[in-house]
Amino acid sequence: MEYRVNRRTGDRISLIGLGTSAIPGAGIQEGIDTLRQAFDHGVNYFDLATAESDTFPLFRQALADVRSQVLYQIHFGAVYGDGKSYGWTTDPDAIRRSVDWQLKALGTDYIDYGFIHCLDEADDWVQYQKNGALDCLLSLRDQGVVRHIGLSSHTPATAEQVLDSGLVDMLMFSINPAYDYHHGEFANGSGAERMALYRRCEAEGIGISVMKPFSGGQLLDARTSPFGVALTECQCIQYALDKPGVLTVLPGVRSVGDLRRILRYLDASEEERDYSLIGSLTPKDMEGTCVYCNHCQPCPAGLDIGLINKYYDLALAGDGLAADHYRGLAVHADACVACGHCNRRCPFHVDQVARMGEIARCFAG
Repeated sequence: MEYRVNRRTGDRISLIGLGTSAIPGAGIQEGIDTLRQAFDHGVNYFDLATAESDTFPLFRQALADVRSQVLYQIHFGAVYGDGKSYGWTTDPDAIRRSVDWQLKALGTDYIDYGFIHCLDEADDWVQYQKNGALDCLLSLRDQGVVRHIGLSSHTPATAEQVLDSGLVDMLMFSINPAYDYHHGEFANGSGAERMALYRRCEAEGIGISVMKPFSGGQLLDARTSPFGVALTECQCIQYALDKPGVLTVLPGVRSVGDLRRILRYLDASEEERDYSLIGSLTPKDMEGTCVYCNHCQPCPAGLDIGLINKYYDLALAGDGLAADHYRGLAVHADACVACGHCNRRCPFHVDQVARMGEIARCFAG
């Protein structure tokens, strides 16, 4: 397993985390075995916005003895209790009762990431504060019960609004090729707005945990994929991990078999991870935008074109460390020989030769 560090919290987070909504569906022992095998394979980040309350006791049985080695993101606004299915509220008393129940069911006395839950509409953030839900979360943070604050959202504009508060250390956001390319129920915001959010998170050290990496399974079936062909889980995971700010991808699993299939990503080849076929449906607002897929490789001059582009875009977004990262590369943009190999291979129609000149001038100053 590989890990990425949340710059705000110092936590080392596994590239592959788990969404756990379906875990109880295969039975108690299968759920316990799935969670434990995930941990044994290096998974250390778990989302607990689940469909059923039955999920929580499975964690206590599977992971209580390694609690200090795993990270839980728990949602303030998602309501659970004995025998209850998921409910949503901004009532602070209901949230506190639910959080107390979740802590007891999990067998823990602290929450690694307490999430402001599911804010998507323009007024959601106002109501979350007005109703006292935010005060409940901040109070538990001040008491040490919550260690860090997160936000879950599907909407770039709303996420930007909450990020402006300076409270957020982790953003849970829906990232996949369908949503970024304007296809699907949660395809909120333009491609440019979504990419600007990812870059902002990277620049400010806010980690992103990715929900819905397969667009609810639609991308895995040619009949429902907006690209006309089925993508693989490896391709979707790689797509998400290539986005700025992303620390971990959270596929939903319900069984050991599901887990093993997801973990194949770790041993997949570059060819198996290559998602460049989506370039055939590039929307106009993303035309000519580098998505860092490195399909243009190998560069005859030895440039890592994807990373060079990423550091440049992050520098423009205000990331103070991007220039240092760029200068740490073995080969810089000014080594481009303008052979055009990258331009011919780019499925997103980026003029990389022109970009290399632009980037070289930017970092030369």
